[in-house]
Amino acid sequence: MDQRHHPGRRCGMSLFCCPLCAAPLERTEHTYRCPAGHSFDISREGYVHLLPPNQKHSAAPGDDKAMAAARREFLSKEYYRPLLNTLCSQILSLSGEAPRILDAGCGEGYYTAGIYAALTAAGRQPVMAGTDISKFILRYAARRCREIEFAVASSYRLPLADESVDLLLNCFSPLALEEFRRVLRPGGCFLYVVPAADHLWQLKEVLYDRPYPNEEKETPYEGFTYRAIVPAEDTIHLPCPADIQALYHMTPYCWKTPKEGAERLAQLEKLDCRIAFRIHIFQKRRTPYERQSHPFGPDPH
Repeated sequence: MDQRHHPGRRCGMSLFCCPLCAAPLERTEHTYRCPAGHSFDISREGYVHLLPPNQKHSAAPGDDKAMAAARREFLSKEYYRPLLNTLCSQILSLSGEAPRILDAGCGEGYYTAGIYAALTAAGRQPVMAGTDISKFILRYAARRCREIEFAVASSYRLPLADESVDLLLNCFSPLALEEFRRVLRPGGCFLYVVPAADHLWQLKEVLYDRPYPNEEKETPYEGFTYRAIVPAEDTIHLPCPADIQALYHMTPYCWKTPKEGAERLAQLEKLDCRIAFRIHIFQKRRTPYERQSHPFGPDPH
């Protein structure tokens, strides 16, 4: 089915702006178009390509087909549902009735679509967009939720206007702070998800002779005030080699694991594995004179 004609697709003014002239984009059934006449076709799956050729560093940047498929297969089985539930809870508490939300580096849209569903179930009317540099993975995202706009774009050159979003989510993706500050409105929130010290520890014990914990730290960023650091943790049971391999191939470990470690993992029939995340929540300062507060101190706003 060609989803470009599906009635669930949003038409009208877009959250995105033109990557060539920065003018607002209007979405129709088939294209995005700006007042200057620049036009961008909507793909068969429903995403739009807003990454100019001079911003591409390879012919097919971002996750390849194999990694995109592994991530889709793993996340579709809800192994990371504890993280999604925690994100939904936090975003519901931070959002108004009609929040404008960007998921920068959205991948295959698992968290983007889950957050949209939670907000609409709570009676909110979110306007949401997701960006990723990989067109392969956005094919899955655009099919997952027709009401969300998805675009191939770089986090370092986001096709959004200044101060155009209320909340920005970044899960395990490049930290493009200058762009995040630019597109987030004053007082808006930025959620940055990173692995905790013992995330996937049992997987790492199989892959490496001497695994080491991930670094955990509190890093203040210019222009933002810390609101909180929220944990999301659980132990997951992977009952078959296919799920173990899907997890392995969606992580950076598949690029840098010694041959012996990969062979040990291939022999496993099942695996119980710790998942542990930290959600760093920041608020964009309304004025340049607001001071940084401790992560667990009161919200100055």
